[in-house]
Amino acid sequence: MNITGIFKALCDENRLRIFNLLSQDTLCVCDIETILNMTQSNVSRHLNKLKSEGIITYEKKAQWAYYKIDDNFIKENKLLYDYLISTLRNYPQFIVDNENYKKHRESNISCEYFTKEGNQQ
Repeated sequence: MNITGIFKALCDENRLRIFNLLSQDTLCVCDIETILNMTQSNVSRHLNKLKSEGIITYEKKAQWAYYKIDDNFIKENKLLYDYLISTLRNYPQFIVDNENYKKHRESNISCEYFTKEGNQQ
């Protein structure tokens, strides 16, 4: 992890939006797509940049990858992490994203739902 790479990764609003969501929960790509109203390719591109800088990590479960903020990133960059968390939640777009996150969680619809027989679109 180098600080220049971290700041380059975080200088994009969409990556900050993803960071904000992942600071609250572990999410898969389809969750992030839905909550932020972004395409799968866009979400994947931003996740790859955050992952390449050691900001996020993921765990594979079956065919899904679940992303979260890397514990090592938090440990090694505690002041930056705390600053981002406290600051991002006060910006209008991030407030909207957090509301969308809450609605998505309340809906109880997950990636697995769409792969069950009869539920595919």
